[in-house]
Amino acid sequence: MSEGMAHLLTALFVVTAAAMSYPSWRSATDLDATPRTTVTFDELSGVRRFSTHTLNYSTLLLEDDRGILYVGARGAIFALNSSDVANGSHRTIHWEASPEKQMDCLQKGKNNQTECFNHVRFLQRLNSTHLYVCGTYAFHPLCTAIDVDRFMLPSHFEEGKEKCPYDPARGYTGLIVDGGLYTATRYEFRSLPDIRRNLHQRPLKTEESPLHWLNDAEFVASMLVRESKDSPVGDDDKIYYFFMERASEETTSFFDKSQVARVARVARVCKNDAGGKKILQRKWTSFMKARLVCYIPYYEVLRSVCSLDKGSWASTVFYATFTLSAQWRTMEASAVCRYSISVVQHAFEGPYMEYQDTARKWSRYDGAVPEPRPGSCITDHSRRKGYNSSQDLPNSVLDFVKLHPLMFEEVKPADGEPLLVKKSVTYSQLAVDRVQALDGHSYDVLFMGTGDGWIHKAVVVGSSIHIVEEVQVFRDPQPVESLVISHAQRSLYVGAASGILQVPLASCVRYASCYDCILARDPYCAWDGRACRPTATTNSTGLVQDIQSGNKGCRSSSGRGSLPWKNRTVLQGDDVLLPCDQRSNLARAVWLLNGSEVPGTGQERLRIGVDGLLVTDMLPQHSGEYRCYGEEQGLRMLLAAYSLTVLPELPRSPTAAPRPHAASQAGGDMRVAYVSAIIALVVLCTVLSAVLLYVSCLEKRKGKYVLEEPRPASVELQTVSANCLRKGRREEEEEELTYPDGCLRIIPGEAPTAATSPVKEMPAAVPPLPPPPPLPAELTNGVGALPNVLRKMNGNSYMLLQQQEEPLASPLYSASFTEELSKILEKRKHTQLVEKLDESSV
Repeated sequence: MSEGMAHLLTALFVVTAAAMSYPSWRSATDLDATPRTTVTFDELSGVRRFSTHTLNYSTLLLEDDRGILYVGARGAIFALNSSDVANGSHRTIHWEASPEKQMDCLQKGKNNQTECFNHVRFLQRLNSTHLYVCGTYAFHPLCTAIDVDRFMLPSHFEEGKEKCPYDPARGYTGLIVDGGLYTATRYEFRSLPDIRRNLHQRPLKTEESPLHWLNDAEFVASMLVRESKDSPVGDDDKIYYFFMERASEETTSFFDKSQVARVARVARVCKNDAGGKKILQRKWTSFMKARLVCYIPYYEVLRSVCSLDKGSWASTVFYATFTLSAQWRTMEASAVCRYSISVVQHAFEGPYMEYQDTARKWSRYDGAVPEPRPGSCITDHSRRKGYNSSQDLPNSVLDFVKLHPLMFEEVKPADGEPLLVKKSVTYSQLAVDRVQALDGHSYDVLFMGTGDGWIHKAVVVGSSIHIVEEVQVFRDPQPVESLVISHAQRSLYVGAASGILQVPLASCVRYASCYDCILARDPYCAWDGRACRPTATTNSTGLVQDIQSGNKGCRSSSGRGSLPWKNRTVLQGDDVLLPCDQRSNLARAVWLLNGSEVPGTGQERLRIGVDGLLVTDMLPQHSGEYRCYGEEQGLRMLLAAYSLTVLPELPRSPTAAPRPHAASQAGGDMRVAYVSAIIALVVLCTVLSAVLLYVSCLEKRKGKYVLEEPRPASVELQTVSANCLRKGRREEEEEELTYPDGCLRIIPGEAPTAATSPVKEMPAAVPPLPPPPPLPAELTNGVGALPNVLRKMNGNSYMLLQQQEEPLASPLYSASFTEELSKILEKRKHTQLVEKLDESSV
């Protein structure tokens, strides 16, 4: 399955790359990376946890200089000690939705288990004394300012429908920049998505007519870039928004021709935008958006974005994680791409797109562009021409901005390809740190949270990614919802539905040898000659580290040469497994037998597996010294050493050895027993077949027999009427299985006994009835003179047989057969029935 998915992703990658004219491409196999080590939940060390009765600890605000981590959860706000979130010194504000609002939420048809609560979605520093928070408040958003010293819920609240989404699951992002609140989401209950500015003297939002600037957008993140700092052109600061939306320029989706494709976008606005004077009043005049592509253009889902700079805005880079869209169904893959600020600026300075009403599609605009350039911020060049504010812009510029929000150029990743494409994983969150290594270079370290509660730690080396480790931080699988890095505490804070985790940025003690430490290529760790230690707390003198290649710094070409030997003794012909624990997922097991390498394939009795070396049907020549090495990056590290001795087969004592004649005789007896058993089974099967055949023949001749235990039966006799013989044949033709009314009918049933009949009980002694009068000679046995209509059965009951209409045998019966038979039956009804059945009955 994984190989098939890799081939499919590779094929799609090549096809779309050709369509996009990207400069160079690597295969999906080259882009994929395997985490070097795996740390399960039970192997974690140094992790601190915080959780209470509430849920959804997803909104984090870290103030490193104050040593506080603020957490917004469902119905609560926490202030945690950032040095130790689990030390119990936290402060709490309970902010639950009122019962009235919860009832209103239920009446709107919302879920009272997940939605009808107050989910804190916004938590930012407003000024030096207050925080500004917003919550969904059971689909009635509210916002307020909280005094950080008192840390109490105030009595005054503001309406939050212009600042916070109604739905706790709706995509949302927000920033407070110089006192202004910049948010992006779908605000009101059924409104269109929007980018707005509040808490400002000039509130702004996006345009909705004649073109919607945003088309069913789901916002992911927003970033502030201080482009005004040291700007040679006097530029303005900008806020960048990253989101997903329907691609109006795309005709149909790749998977479903009836749906419009959803694509990733990046948009920007200027911080000092004041809107237009007559056109675009209280609307953005600097809004522009462009497509953001990563791995499979047009069909990836943007999940998380973070930014990083080297001290100046010109060095800003954006890292973004993407996953495959839902149309891929069972296929799962994630990609990580890096974008430079210069590439983003280049797209916004390029040509525009325009909607053609006649063709009903978007196409490149090649007409004249008014001055100053539409969508740009106010710069020194604009000021020299008298445009000191966006309200001074001419109408031609503002009209152009209304109709041309989309740029033609796409924002492509650095080097034209992703840094990483990982199969069978979904990256839900991303955080990035920049670390100064011992070689003098700075390396970006990515912490990627997965949808099932793992953290992948990776280092960017050139144009590729090396995943140092994967760590399971939650025992129960759950998505990682937020990640924040603390440089002061050298910790990573993880927010999820069940709580907050504080994880060390590095656990250097896991690397037990020089080779482990060097091959890990962890920028936070280095080898000091005796142990692997964190570089932040250790003097760099004498430390060894190799981030680029991960194979230089250790003195010998093979590590751990003084490993203790383990002795193994086995008998000839036995099997033995020599374990070899490979800590690294990237290492290859290499076995040496008496100094010679054991080939991985082609050996009949030696098999190298993930658990060790399996030796089957051992021979004396298999004795010797076995060494297991882990080979990685051209280096070999000794992992296990065995001294194996194969003993010949033990001789058997003469008394204990069975005689050949006795053994052969025992074998002969067993064969005779088997043959006898087979013959007996064959005879039994033959007898059963004969019996079944005989029973089948009887059924054909006399009807079906019911094989069951004999039981007393009661019989109800009904009179054979005079017209029975006349109607018999005619009714037999009409209904073969029923007897005509008036004829003798035999109805079987359970005879009532003293135990079973509560109504009537038999007397203790019943006097015998007088015997019936003698019949004529031809009727002495009761059947001889009857015209083969009745036949005696079981000694006390009769059955009606088919007959043909023919002259009666006796003249005595021709006139009074009915009367005589009625008298006989009337007398027999008073006769005691035979309790024991005849031998002929079954």
